[in-house]
Amino acid sequence: MNRFQREAVDKMQEFLILHYLEDITINDVLRVSNYSPFHAQRLFAEATGYGVGEYLRKLRLTRSAERLKNGESDVTDQAFESGYESVEGFIRAFRKEFGTSAGEYKRSPSPICYFIPYRLKYRDSRLKEEKKMAETRNIFVTRITKPKRKVMIKRGVKGEEYWDYSMEVGCDVWGILKSITPEPVCMWLPDKYRKPGTSKYVQGVELPFDWNGKVMDGFEVVDMDESEYLMFQGEAFEEENYEEAIKEVERAMEKYDPSLIGARWNEDEPRIQLEPRGERGYIEYKAIKKA
Repeated sequence: MNRFQREAVDKMQEFLILHYLEDITINDVLRVSNYSPFHAQRLFAEATGYGVGEYLRKLRLTRSAERLKNGESDVTDQAFESGYESVEGFIRAFRKEFGTSAGEYKRSPSPICYFIPYRLKYRDSRLKEEKKMAETRNIFVTRITKPKRKVMIKRGVKGEEYWDYSMEVGCDVWGILKSITPEPVCMWLPDKYRKPGTSKYVQGVELPFDWNGKVMDGFEVVDMDESEYLMFQGEAFEEENYEEAIKEVERAMEKYDPSLIGARWNEDEPRIQLEPRGERGYIEYKAIKKA
C-alpha cells in the first residue's frame, strides 16, 4: 500500500470518527477517499481489518454501550440512534458485539470490549508529517500522593513501550479497560511488581484498596503501596502532534531535579502514563521519596 492509499484510508477513518453519529451511508465514507467504491473498500479492509460498514457499526455500538452504562439513554432510544430499523436488530447486534444483552448491560454494566478506532496516521510513520510545536511550551508540575490501592493489570511478555506491548497482548485491552473506567493507566513496573518472564510495560485500572470485585480473565490484581508522585502535565496539543507532546513531557522529567523540593526519584514505584488527549495535555506521573 503506497502513501496515497494510506492517506485515503486515513481520510475515511477521519470522516467516520467525525460523523458516525450522523445519518451517513457507506458510500458517503468511500467518497472521501477519491478512489472507486470497490477499491476504497478493499484498501480500508486491508489497513484496518474491518469493512467500512463493520467499522461504522462498531463505533455506533460502542457509543450506545457508553450511554447505556452512564444511564444517559434506554435500549429503545439507542436502537434508533444507532441506525437500526428495529429494537430487535439492535439487541442482536449488541449481543453479537459484546457477548451480553443491551438490557442486562444497562442494568448491571460489566467489562466488555469497547471499539477503539486507532487512526492509521498515528500508527504509520510513513503518514506522519514533520511538525514542530511552539518552541516555548509550559510543563506543569504538581506534587500529589497516591494512596495504597489495587491495580488490575494485563501483563505482556517483553514489551517495554506501548507498541511492543500492544503487539503482544492486542489492542483490545484498552477497549476493555475503557469499558470499566474513562481513565485507564499505563505503567512501567519496577521489579517489585513484576513476575519473571513478564513485561515492564502494562495497562490496567486503579481501584480502591478494599475493592473485591471480579478479576477479568487474563488480568490480575496487584496491591500497590502509598507513594508520593510528581505529576508532569504538558499544554493542550493537536491530536496529530501527540508524539511531540509526549517527548516534551519526557524531556522535562529527565531535566527535573527533585532535590529542589527535598526529594529524590523513587524507583520502587511505577511510572504512570495517562492516555494522550489533546484537550488536556499529556500527563505522566513519576514517584518520589524524601531525599
